[in-house]
Amino acid sequence: MKFIDEATIYVEAGRGGRGCVSFRREKFVPRGGPDGGDGGKGGDVIIAGKRDLASLRDFKYKRNYKAQDGKAGAGKNKTGREGTDTIINVPLGTVVYDLDASTLLFHILRDGETRVAAAGGRGGRGNTRFISPTHRAPTEYDPGDEGERRNLRLDLKLLADIGLVGHPNAGKSTLISRLTEARPKVGDYPFTTLTPSLGVLDSGDRTFVIADIPGIIEGASKGRGLGLAFLKHIERTGTLLLVLDLSSEDVKEDYETLLRELESYDGAMLEKKRLVVLNKSDLVTEAAIRRWRSFMKKRDEDAVVVSALTRRGIDGLVAVISTGVEAAKQGLGTKGAV
Repeated sequence: MKFIDEATIYVEAGRGGRGCVSFRREKFVPRGGPDGGDGGKGGDVIIAGKRDLASLRDFKYKRNYKAQDGKAGAGKNKTGREGTDTIINVPLGTVVYDLDASTLLFHILRDGETRVAAAGGRGGRGNTRFISPTHRAPTEYDPGDEGERRNLRLDLKLLADIGLVGHPNAGKSTLISRLTEARPKVGDYPFTTLTPSLGVLDSGDRTFVIADIPGIIEGASKGRGLGLAFLKHIERTGTLLLVLDLSSEDVKEDYETLLRELESYDGAMLEKKRLVVLNKSDLVTEAAIRRWRSFMKKRDEDAVVVSALTRRGIDGLVAVISTGVEAAKQGLGTKGAV
């Protein structure tokens, strides 16, 4: 199933109801004056955040949304009923743009958060509103205003506390399955992960959302491989776990490539708090492990050695993540121990 993180939709708010032209016609009330009521306001189109949604897939099948028009006013100064709002649910992290004006409208970041994407038209005035000392029997009225109409672009940027970043086959999918209840597809070939996977790490008194981002390769920030399509999902993660394969032919180059691609996409990526995870320790010697620990220390990088396959170091990694991410949430520094 294809992961959909971009969509375009058309939204149209309801038109305001027509104002009423009416005059009192009651027994024993001669010369009854105007009593036409106002029209009801048109319904709004509202974007609402919903935690249960994970992609913009629904908008592949439905692209047009219209709110209900307001009802016309009536005699006896009765105001018309307001049009019913149309509510569009989107995943948390959705950015909404006005496609025609090329402007950002708003972000949806919290469950239940609502924003008006298109406002309903104002209801028209009934003839009662046009009374004046010199105009006692008006027949004027307003037809009601049109509702706003917009072409919108929806852009999903996943919300997660932690983003797993690494080359294809670095073991990120296996690692997230060890840390959380997520069950991504795992295989012994590059680009096993074709869509971002989300999992929840429960460390006892705290929970953290982890996103497994598809593999990044040299040139990802310029469109090579799958990286460009998903690098944006790292933008909102508070902490990065750089996952390196210790059995790789060139661990140093893998590490430096990740940093280059993150910086090339957005320099602010390197300001995020991060931790290097040296994975697949079961495939190398202890001497090699010590060598790469020393290398990371010289680069002022905090590193944890694990084997996602055999579960070596997983408990220690959970402890480091738990204390470090909490510190990051409180704004205690950027790069450093996680």
